[in-house]
Amino acid sequence: MATQGSDERTGGTGRRALLGAAVLGAGGAVLGLGGTAAAAGPRPGGGLAGLPRPTIIGHRGASGYRPEHTFGSYQLALDLGADIVEAGDLVPTRDGHLVCRHEPEIGGTTDVADHPEFASRRTTKTLDGVPTTGWFTEDFTLAELKTLRATERIPANRPHNRLYDGRWEIPTFEEVLKWQDEQTRKRGRQVWIYPETKHPTYFRGLGLGLEERVAKILHKHGKDKRNSPVVLQSFEPTGVQRLNTLVDNPLVVLLSGAGTRPWDFVETGDPRTVDDLITPGGLREIAGYAQGIGPTLDLVIPRKADGSLGTPSTLVRDAHKVGLILHPYTMRNENPFLPTEYRKGAAADGYGDPFGAFHAYFATGIDGVFTDNADTGVLARADFLKG
Repeated sequence: MATQGSDERTGGTGRRALLGAAVLGAGGAVLGLGGTAAAAGPRPGGGLAGLPRPTIIGHRGASGYRPEHTFGSYQLALDLGADIVEAGDLVPTRDGHLVCRHEPEIGGTTDVADHPEFASRRTTKTLDGVPTTGWFTEDFTLAELKTLRATERIPANRPHNRLYDGRWEIPTFEEVLKWQDEQTRKRGRQVWIYPETKHPTYFRGLGLGLEERVAKILHKHGKDKRNSPVVLQSFEPTGVQRLNTLVDNPLVVLLSGAGTRPWDFVETGDPRTVDDLITPGGLREIAGYAQGIGPTLDLVIPRKADGSLGTPSTLVRDAHKVGLILHPYTMRNENPFLPTEYRKGAAADGYGDPFGAFHAYFATGIDGVFTDNADTGVLARADFLKG
């Protein structure tokens, strides 16, 4: 647990330097200088330095094959070779528990609409400035949420995932941490997770601050240390700064599309946008309290007007210069999510050529990538490292 006198807040040295060394690996080598990459497989050193690179991160588990944020999805991601599992987009319940859902609105990811006892809970709220209608986790107790079952979020793209609708319940963060320990013992290797705090400013306004709850649970399980196998992420920089005062885990600032503003900036009147955060100065500031960034793939390689890939930006180089890792999001196999030159046909649920897209992104020097299809990512990495 961080304390006021500890070295992680002394001018970017101490905790920052130690974590930076661990993240970048033995010898401080950084991926992608001139398109080169360190070999995948176990690496020397502890913590994140011991993971293969480019690191394959199972986005909400194996959400290309199972309803997201379920133990079925998390388990399959490990089985398919993910190095880290994004187990937990964390949102609170009315009674203060943390559960794993993509958004607090659960009408699109559970069978809540089929429960007449909860029909009166359907409402419209303003979530980060956007009117949103549905059912919200903060209006349910944990016991009530446990009566629901998960469903596929994007059935038009993944009709095959509907087969698993209703099979799994909503996991809690504490259940995920216990699952992590069980899988670590079972597999004989450390399993890593990559939870995200969702809409921290929104929930703080409801008296349900996320960062303190996350820190308390991590401390209870002894997973709030510098080398703990838990990477924390958020789209709100001030939320990451708050986490930096509460835990010693590696921290990552997520970055939306160019020109957008983090919602905490909107609320506090900070005029900066993502464009400001990815300048050399903005990245240096982030490096003062976090160890990495999670940009959209379009910030790494912007797309042209026709949806094809343009010229890579300088983001990878600029971030590496200040010691930040880059884990962009999200690679998916289906046509609508791929750059146009890697699509095959027009079917919304049809696969294109994700291997070609993976290669293009790996060649920029990114340190890892979030993907809904961990097995595809693992194969693409092997192809890339063969040269």
